[in-house]
Amino acid sequence: MQRLPTWIRQPLRTDLHYGAVQRLITKNALHTVCHSAHCPNQQECWNRGTATFMILGNTCTRACKFCNISTGRPDLLDAEEPRHVAEAAQKMNLRHVVITSVTRDDLPDGGSAHFAATIAAVRAALPAATIEVLTPDFNGDTVAINVVLEAQPDVFNHNLETVRRLQGEIRPHAGYEQSLSVLRHAASSSAKATVKSGVMVGLGETDDELLEAFRDLRAAGCELLTVGQYLRPRNGKHDVARFVTPAAFAQLAAAARAMGFRNVAAGPLVRSSYRAEELTQTPLPV
Repeated sequence: MQRLPTWIRQPLRTDLHYGAVQRLITKNALHTVCHSAHCPNQQECWNRGTATFMILGNTCTRACKFCNISTGRPDLLDAEEPRHVAEAAQKMNLRHVVITSVTRDDLPDGGSAHFAATIAAVRAALPAATIEVLTPDFNGDTVAINVVLEAQPDVFNHNLETVRRLQGEIRPHAGYEQSLSVLRHAASSSAKATVKSGVMVGLGETDDELLEAFRDLRAAGCELLTVGQYLRPRNGKHDVARFVTPAAFAQLAAAARAMGFRNVAAGPLVRSSYRAEELTQTPLPV
């Protein structure tokens, strides 16, 4: 395992709200991408009393080379999961609720109806909160995408993840153009959700390729962008090709803002849902 540079290393803290969030997640039999994906920000976010809910179970039908989530045959859907997510979000008194999922290619609708049910349950429990979804590509099925959009999330996020050249290697069951088409469809929808996406650095891409990806995302109607450092979650996953410095991240963010993105979060520990509420604000807090 490569030694992490000093700007990535984080002290481990489990004080403040960490225990309360952990108990809520366990009591409601919920999954979080914070835990399942080994997010480096789990301690910080849980200490702040927030978490990213992961629905549709904890087993993905795909095997992306960057992801820590287990791959295999998923369990049946839990019909109570939307209610449990809503109850947990309400008890955490969240102002901005982020809902993501594993990919469920085994389901005819890819789990879109379950997304919609979870949005509706959270909306009923926390009518003043904003809701952000981070969805899979639903195999490009616009009917499934519309089911999610018609539930009226405030932010629709789907990650491009990496540059065009590396898509086949890093996301063998997804596609660069397909992900762009998902974002383009969401941006053109009458639902008027803010469209967001994210990419990782350190997978073997060049800066020029990153800038091309930024331009493609902006052309697809993406308004919010996250750019973070890839960290190999475990052995057998793609190696880290480079560690990008905070100064280089700042340059990438400036280039993306110059392309017209409304807000950009770029940094070594930035992840798709990291401080997601702040990214929706203008200007972005420093």
